[in-house]
Amino acid sequence: MKNDFKLCPMCGSKNIQNKNDRKWFCPDCSFDLYCNVAASVGVLIFDDDKNFLFEKRAKEPKKGLWTQPGGFIDADESAEKAVERECLEELGARVTDIRYLGSYPNTYEYKNITYKTCDMFFTAKIAGESADGGENAAAEGVAGWAGDGYNAGRSSLKSLAAKLNAQKSEVEEVVVQKISSAAEIDSLPLAFVSTKNALKDFFARKGDAADLKGSEDLDDKTSEELLWI
Repeated sequence: MKNDFKLCPMCGSKNIQNKNDRKWFCPDCSFDLYCNVAASVGVLIFDDDKNFLFEKRAKEPKKGLWTQPGGFIDADESAEKAVERECLEELGARVTDIRYLGSYPNTYEYKNITYKTCDMFFTAKIAGESADGGENAAAEGVAGWAGDGYNAGRSSLKSLAAKLNAQKSEVEEVVVQKISSAAEIDSLPLAFVSTKNALKDFFARKGDAADLKGSEDLDDKTSEELLWI
């Protein structure tokens, strides 16, 4: 889909040209407008049992399909701050331990306009109280952690999802889905290819190391290097 102007927004000429979907140029007044890639973030939240948190989209584009918490980065905002803001807006939850995973190209079509995006993915933890109400409790929090995912023996991701205050205009339903291996990702009703590729990359980088993490022969330092390099 090509994004086009019928008239130059500067001088009104009908001669405005689309230059390979990279910019618009008007030969009559030399107006230049670049069609830059938009920056956005996505957040993978998971537990020790390989359950992942998704949002069922409440609006177009891709209404009814699954995505992860996230969205476009605001002007003068860092990607990390966008992660915090989007999780608070969409889930009503504060997140901590934000770790960069990678960036993935995506196409976002909205009201007959095609936006090319670069989606930066992170992993994060929902901040909050431990299941036993310990000294690390936070006022609105709901969870404890073990390792890199929620400790299913204390407070599971499913129990947390039921307590989230999701933004109804954006999120029809919070979904928790178990993904045992990368082979299962293609069958998920995902809204965007960037989510699929981020999940596959996550399993490629982390899967083997996660299986090893419980081994008595693997020390903590080696485990951390395997998980995040």
